[in-house]
Amino acid sequence: MAGVDSTAVLAAIQSLRLVRDVSRTAANGFSGDFKKHCTDLSRRIALLSHLLEEIRDFKGDLKLLNSSSSSSNSLADLTVAVQSSKKLLSVAANFDPKISPDGAAKKIEFQFQSVTLKLEKALANFPYDHFEISEEVQEQVDLVRGLLKRATERYSKPENSSLGRDPYTVENIIVINQPQQQEEETKVETLLNKSVSKVNKQNEIVHQLEPSSASSVTSSLLDETKKLDAPLFPVDFLCPISLELMRDPVIVSTGQTYERSYIQRWIDCGNTTCPKTQQKLQNVTLTPNYVLRSLITQWCITNNIEQPNLLANRRLKRSDGSFRDVSEDIQAIEILVRNLSSPSIEERRSTLSEIRSLSKRSTDNRILLAEAGAIPILVNLLTSEDNIIQENAVTSILNLSIYENNKGLIMLANVVPSIVQLLRVGSMETKENAAATLFSLSLANENKIIIGASGAISELVNLLENGSNRGKKDAATALFNLCIYQGNKGRAVRSGIISVLLKMLTNSSSGMVDESLTILSVLASHQEAKAAIVRAGTIPLLIDLTRTGVSRNKENATSILLSLCKRDSENLECISRLGAVIPLTELAKNGSERAKRKAKSLLELLQRSQQI
Repeated sequence: MAGVDSTAVLAAIQSLRLVRDVSRTAANGFSGDFKKHCTDLSRRIALLSHLLEEIRDFKGDLKLLNSSSSSSNSLADLTVAVQSSKKLLSVAANFDPKISPDGAAKKIEFQFQSVTLKLEKALANFPYDHFEISEEVQEQVDLVRGLLKRATERYSKPENSSLGRDPYTVENIIVINQPQQQEEETKVETLLNKSVSKVNKQNEIVHQLEPSSASSVTSSLLDETKKLDAPLFPVDFLCPISLELMRDPVIVSTGQTYERSYIQRWIDCGNTTCPKTQQKLQNVTLTPNYVLRSLITQWCITNNIEQPNLLANRRLKRSDGSFRDVSEDIQAIEILVRNLSSPSIEERRSTLSEIRSLSKRSTDNRILLAEAGAIPILVNLLTSEDNIIQENAVTSILNLSIYENNKGLIMLANVVPSIVQLLRVGSMETKENAAATLFSLSLANENKIIIGASGAISELVNLLENGSNRGKKDAATALFNLCIYQGNKGRAVRSGIISVLLKMLTNSSSGMVDESLTILSVLASHQEAKAAIVRAGTIPLLIDLTRTGVSRNKENATSILLSLCKRDSENLECISRLGAVIPLTELAKNGSERAKRKAKSLLELLQRSQQI
């Protein structure tokens, strides 16, 4: 391991082992008084695995690392913090208030605060450049740090301490009781999963790639952290299944109230008992709980909390804050949704055509259709043997997914396997809209993982190679979004994406040069993808694009070359031999800001390699 800081690598391996131990423990779930604390801490630690993997695989110069003590110090601090977290999780998970001495709970509470602060400080100003950490991993770590910092700030607020006293003393820690823990159960989970930037306009699906999409992740997620300061929801307002604030509370035959979509999913899976009481359901009628919905709405208004949806008491909230009565619209849409289950194929076709049109027309319609229970029925229709029904159903789901709150309901209805099947056997228009749907759904980070594991990537690569012009664009957009997640990059490479992208890159008439370069720029940080790109003989073409390409192509070509040359002396020598210095020097002077930054970094690597 000549030229490698073995101490740093060993520290990374040790930390990675600890992180994986924590992840395995979390996979079994936590219980008890500190369930929320354990769950939040373990999820945040799990998100550091990609950072540690890149440090473990680092093969840079020892002199560079030794030029600053921040590298070893940061890694050492991180290892200690993760080790402390692992021990704390073990203690907290086995905490029994009946046999524990007085004050033990407060001490554990304080230890959660301490390890959170340790982790946040270890990640502060982490020397990414010293370890040549990829941009997407940097963004993920910045997001985790933002969450840790937000948690630390909550402890230090004046209301959490006595006047004039240190907010970090044990006496001043507010112990969260069990009902409050349950109320907070899903807040951090939702926040951690939203590490992908939102679409600029939620009323349309954009059928082109923006190379700066990944860079907007940090700001969008850090905005989400503000939600953690919201008041705790009354426990009666939370669905017993999801532990989320109810949007459409309904009463089952046992008298218990649930969020409609979750209890409907429970029943659709063949369950015949009440999830909370385990009593047998006498019938599967779901009765709207209008009183509770009104109470939730009023509570949200009083506490200045964004309501779970824009619909309240059959009135829809306008952008100016006023309400519009939509009783007649609801009635008409409920009739349409019932007709989706008609035994007449012609009536189903006609109804689907109307729903497709409605869902395309406005956000209000998307809200009302989801409220009327259209989503699970539309998902079931994806498996219809009728091509027209398939096409209209997937297009309706695509339109509904544009409204952010509908994405979770669509995923809850287990839509992904059916979408993947349509990518295999559907008509070309159906395939196009199936790919666009996966793009829309994959804007949520947890959905990237689910979609990537479903077999969708290989089908999208096939569409990228053999689809219509629009199909190729839709497939490229979905693949770009999915490959932001590190775990999907290897899947894409093994599906043959590199050769497909190279064909598009060498065929200027394909109209896919921009898309090809954008996807390659995301993949190039992955070791398996990097090797495949080099084997395909792409380097000369990339150098040529730094000379002759349009501005955005020059940026992406330079970014890819930089990724290929990091920790790789052979590739550095190759681009130097092929005359890359002249166009890179020109870009460093006159290129766009991003091109200048990438070109300067690559020229520095070239200069450093010549000095060795």
